[in-house]
Amino acid sequence: MNDLKQYEVWFVAGSQDLYGAETLAKVAANSKTIAQALDAAPRMPVRVVFKAVLTTPDAIKNLCLEANAAAKCVGLVAWMHTFSPAKMWIAGLRILAKPYVHLHTQFNREIPWATIDMDFMNLNQAAHGDREFGFICTRLRQNRKVIAGPWEDEGVRAALDVWARAACAWHDAQGGKIARIGDNMREVAVTEGDKVEAQIRLGYAVNGYSVGDVLRYIDAVTDAEIDALCAEYDARYEVAPALRPQGERRAALRYAARTELGLRAFLTEGGFKGFTDTFENLQGLKQLPGIAVQRLMAAGYGFGAEGDWKQAALVRAMKVMATGLPGGTSFMEDYTYHFHPGGASVLGAHMLEICESVAAGKPSCEIHPLGIGGKDDPVRLVFNSRTGPAVNATVIDLGNRFRMVVNTVDVMAPPAPLPKLPVARAVWVPRPDLQTAATAWILAGGAHHTGYSLAIGAAHLEDFAAMADIEFVAIDDGTRLSAFKKELRWNELYYHLARGL
Repeated sequence: MNDLKQYEVWFVAGSQDLYGAETLAKVAANSKTIAQALDAAPRMPVRVVFKAVLTTPDAIKNLCLEANAAAKCVGLVAWMHTFSPAKMWIAGLRILAKPYVHLHTQFNREIPWATIDMDFMNLNQAAHGDREFGFICTRLRQNRKVIAGPWEDEGVRAALDVWARAACAWHDAQGGKIARIGDNMREVAVTEGDKVEAQIRLGYAVNGYSVGDVLRYIDAVTDAEIDALCAEYDARYEVAPALRPQGERRAALRYAARTELGLRAFLTEGGFKGFTDTFENLQGLKQLPGIAVQRLMAAGYGFGAEGDWKQAALVRAMKVMATGLPGGTSFMEDYTYHFHPGGASVLGAHMLEICESVAAGKPSCEIHPLGIGGKDDPVRLVFNSRTGPAVNATVIDLGNRFRMVVNTVDVMAPPAPLPKLPVARAVWVPRPDLQTAATAWILAGGAHHTGYSLAIGAAHLEDFAAMADIEFVAIDDGTRLSAFKKELRWNELYYHLARGL
């Protein structure tokens, strides 16, 4: 992924002309100090740019129009240093197309009890200025994040970091393109969905392409390009003897390299940010793409198997959010359970396509039969996932809305070797426990395909869902099934009624 420092969030302060030039100059100076400190914070993924102290309806509206048109601006940070009458903000907020966060802070950390006077009070009145701004945002029924606390605190900066990463992913999705190579896996329900509504709601376009469209690029790959990529495989991975330069299956590795190079060229030329395929619709390919998909995900592309374009877009968004963070992000699937009395867990994997960014060590490049798809034995990377806290997330289409379901999990090393399992895999314990989490996931209609990440958390995804104005449900330490069932029922009613608000 690209460095997120190419993007900006604009810091704007609200005030009014009532206070006079001297006070407004202090407002501007203090606001600039906060913006510069946030910009310099080591954990801040984007540039924080101080833009203006806004004191009139026209200034606010013009700033919002400017933000809408600015390619580098992913959102606004709004703070009311003083009281800023909120009717001034209506026109601007109604046309603002970028997400915004309401930073509820104040320049001074503590009250100077011995010297405080009315001049100090008039200058530092975010305590009620931000409430005025908060009212109009709520009155306008606008989704936004509210971060409250001293701007110097790491907790405040951490929350802003999470929001900024989500804003970058939202920005990336607008006008993004997902290539659906082939169609959906036949008769499967959850991977289908309304692509038009997705483009309206989430910003990215999904269009179909035949395998023939990709084969033109695969056939155009040169032997020299294949030689170079195979040499990279040899250096980067523990290559199985049969796939090494003199091995009897080297030709299969070369074909896998050809597929990767062709797919990459197709995606690059088409400007795509993610793609899908399905083993039922890959006529003309000798192998199902395995290592090709794994490495393209590691390069930042979103992917969904069996035509699952919603997860391809989600994996891309999660990769954008995770830029520069350790841990890795991948397409994933819940495969089978370990109902051990000492602790239940999930084995996650897929036929071939788990991103190497989550690998715990040096992946092994192997070739094995695949009893589905009717193709030659595919080359793939085999490894165990890194361990630690992670999230599994999915987006589903419920007909009247999209729902994001997120489960926080703890990834562990497999309790025993897996010498006969020829795929990349992860083992995790869902929170609060497998039985509760699985029940809640199924009640919520969660898909078997997910975006899996050890780099980001549920907070990133919640912020992203708010920007998209889609439903978000979390399954975590606090989940209790009776309350979770009620939440789903209340959400059903809310989203039914909200269409008329």
